[in-house]
Amino acid sequence: MSARERALAALHGLAIGDALGMPTQLLSPDEVTARFGALDGFRAAAADHPIAAGLPAGSITDDTEQALLLARLLLETGGRVPAGEWAERLAAWEDRMRERGSLDLLGPSTRAAIAAIRAGADPSEAGRGGTTNGAAMRIAPVGIAVPSRDLGALVDRVAEACRPTHDTGIAIAGAAAVAAAVSAGLEGADRAAATEVAIAAAELGERRGHWVAGASVAARIGWAATLGPERLVALVGTSLATQESVPAAFGLLAIAGGDGWTACVAAARAGGDSDTIGAMAGAIAGATGSAWPERAIRTVTTVNDLDAAPLDLAALVDGLLALRDAA
Repeated sequence: MSARERALAALHGLAIGDALGMPTQLLSPDEVTARFGALDGFRAAAADHPIAAGLPAGSITDDTEQALLLARLLLETGGRVPAGEWAERLAAWEDRMRERGSLDLLGPSTRAAIAAIRAGADPSEAGRGGTTNGAAMRIAPVGIAVPSRDLGALVDRVAEACRPTHDTGIAIAGAAAVAAAVSAGLEGADRAAATEVAIAAAELGERRGHWVAGASVAARIGWAATLGPERLVALVGTSLATQESVPAAFGLLAIAGGDGWTACVAAARAGGDSDTIGAMAGAIAGATGSAWPERAIRTVTTVNDLDAAPLDLAALVDGLLALRDAA
């Protein structure tokens, strides 16, 4: 696969993993089984789902929408992520979602930071308490736009994207791991090699931003790859905590042997923050060469208009790769 094919597969994988996990997010594994049986594909959300009720099978959530929002900002700014502008765009995105009647809004770290900024806080300081996985779930476009050969420069760009909402070592480490794995994949790395780059990036990311107490994301990625699926859910966890969900995404990919569809279905079956874990696993899998079923690409593309502006994935990929070439 060419770099362009891998980049497009990364965005397709992000959307596919997100959509597979959409109806199972917030559910326990037992609840997932009770509602969907042996889940093996896209499903509509149940009518009583707390945030996804009414969404048809194949619908993306905030994970993909915010990643594409970040991609468009990168294209408009030549690859930078100005803290104030990024915060404004996230706030405007949530306002549009509310107008559409959606309950799938900003996560806790982003919501708190945006509230602080609207109350007068400096955007470059508002994210000092953000530790959840909102930054990691939407970071894949940075991995497409920035090469991994200078890992410090890549982590710098990740930290810039994290600053207004997730300016902590834990959150930056998680986002750096995902971005680095995607970037390394575009350079030809397979899943195992990309994971090693991701761990190195997470170690750099842990030293950026504000320190908060918490487990090492880098260490937990390496550990997660040694566990089976049941132990992964029990020991690593599938919550929105960065130090759980990011290692879980890498662990499920390792269990699946790098196959993206298998890993994303497993994420959906695991429940918890399944859409975010699936989105991250899908982006990494696509970038590292995993091919997606054509029917899955057709489903997410058709249901979510991913071949039309402003969500045209192919056009976004071409723009992001132009930034990468310039770098």
